[in-house]
Amino acid sequence: MDFKSLPADEKSILAMTWQDYEPYFNDLESRTLDASNVDAWLDDWSALSSCVDEQFVRLQILTTQYTADEDIQKRYADFIDQIQSPAKTADQRLKEKLLASGLQPGGYAVAFKMMKSESEIFRTENLPLLAEEQKLVTEYDKIMGATTVMWDGQEKTFWEMVTIYWYDPDRSVRERAWRAIEERKYQNRDAINELWGKFMALRSQIAQNTGYPDYRAYIWKQKLRFDYTPEDCKSFHAAIEEAVVPAARRIYARREKRLGLEATRPWDVNVDQFNRPALRPAATVAELNERTLNVFEQVDPQFRAYYQSMMDNGLLDLDSRKNKASGAYSLGFNVARLPFIFMGHTNSAIDVSTILHEGGHAFHTFESASLRFHQKAEQYVPAEFAEVASMGMELLAAPHLSKQFGGYYTEEEVARARIEHMESIITFWPYMALVDAFQHWIYENHEEASDGQRCETKWGELWDRFMQGIDYSGLEKYKNTYWHQQGHIHTTPFYYVEYGLAQLGAVQVFANARKDQKKAVENYRKALALGSTVSLPELFAAAGATFAFDAATLKEAVDLLEDIIAEQEARLS
Repeated sequence: MDFKSLPADEKSILAMTWQDYEPYFNDLESRTLDASNVDAWLDDWSALSSCVDEQFVRLQILTTQYTADEDIQKRYADFIDQIQSPAKTADQRLKEKLLASGLQPGGYAVAFKMMKSESEIFRTENLPLLAEEQKLVTEYDKIMGATTVMWDGQEKTFWEMVTIYWYDPDRSVRERAWRAIEERKYQNRDAINELWGKFMALRSQIAQNTGYPDYRAYIWKQKLRFDYTPEDCKSFHAAIEEAVVPAARRIYARREKRLGLEATRPWDVNVDQFNRPALRPAATVAELNERTLNVFEQVDPQFRAYYQSMMDNGLLDLDSRKNKASGAYSLGFNVARLPFIFMGHTNSAIDVSTILHEGGHAFHTFESASLRFHQKAEQYVPAEFAEVASMGMELLAAPHLSKQFGGYYTEEEVARARIEHMESIITFWPYMALVDAFQHWIYENHEEASDGQRCETKWGELWDRFMQGIDYSGLEKYKNTYWHQQGHIHTTPFYYVEYGLAQLGAVQVFANARKDQKKAVENYRKALALGSTVSLPELFAAAGATFAFDAATLKEAVDLLEDIIAEQEARLS
């Protein structure tokens, strides 16, 4: 068959059916593989996989853009039932065919390891369960997307409330907004706990079908985690408790003193600690795009060119609106070889960190675009390094945020933004440890953790272990249900430690840039271009970092961040 006849435009890709795809899979399966034709076979398989994947990604994006559109939700569900399941089965046969051939095409050593792992956990009987799980994910997104708050007679989205009113210098306004948001989210408690039970039942059955003792053992294989273990994660939690939690307490103590508080309450953690108005980096999406272009140019002119092409091709959905899913992401279109960015603009400092973060993910797609599907697809590039791409970009861009460079802030605002950024990295690590430790507990205690109320109790215990310095007295019911809004726990289990590991790598990239910006950016880009052609530790090394879990490496990172905080505080004095 002529694989060049596969569709290349959005409309044609979205119109594909299983009957359209099946002959291509059959053709690949029927060919005899040898050294003379394996490269051509891989090219064709890559083209086919890219098309199926892009159809899924485009439909997935639409479900988050329009959570209340029933037609879109049906099209997505139909794809899962009618295309994704048979495509996964056919794709598995191709993986087994390639592995059985004994051929070793260049650049596929890591991909082969990943395919072997996927083959070991693949079970046809799990396909309908995985499809059902994706439908539950859509239901979770629907619940969260519909979570709005009535505020002074107007309906506000969750992110509008958070990014506007949580930063209000009037403490009574912040508290009222925080309580309104938390009480509205608490109304989802029964629905999310019921949904949680369904997630857990499905995941238990998926693990049983593969013969693994628990879901964590299954997910470790499914997430292709070859370079670290659950025990390494627990060591990382302990290292964070030792090296980072005290630094986080110092941050909250400084905030208390500057704000003249007896205790830092949850509505005090976002307001400017210097009693200055909240940062407003860009009033409109157009302003945000223009200023982001300028900042990216300062890091590397190629990054500006990449972002400009996204603007030109309609690959940004940045406004905030009702029935748009919460959160932010960047996903790649593997046929178009282009990325897409989704977020909600609110004219707050969160917009800047988010667009820089997702921009890093997008640049990863650009830099690795020439690789074949199985060398670069999201499911094959280790998430622990994919987040170095995003968090590294936040840090590489940090010195260039001022209006002097066409950016978002005055010099005084830059100092405030950078203090917030450095502090947020420190305070994030304990939260990451909380989320990851919670998930380890869940899947080590599957039966107990299938009860949402028992999860609330355990979450509260772990919160008190890691999240020290914030006073939640009298607010325990909100604290204990906070895990309801941490989407990763529900929709992509065990996807969170990656952020903590990657943040440590990103700080190391940033430390290199403080010494030699050009060289650090050059190494960063080279590492992104590798896709998944080398191991996770090798990806870190290519970017100039070390893949680590220990307290000593964390302490070096924390010391650097606290030094920068002190530097920026001096600019405000």
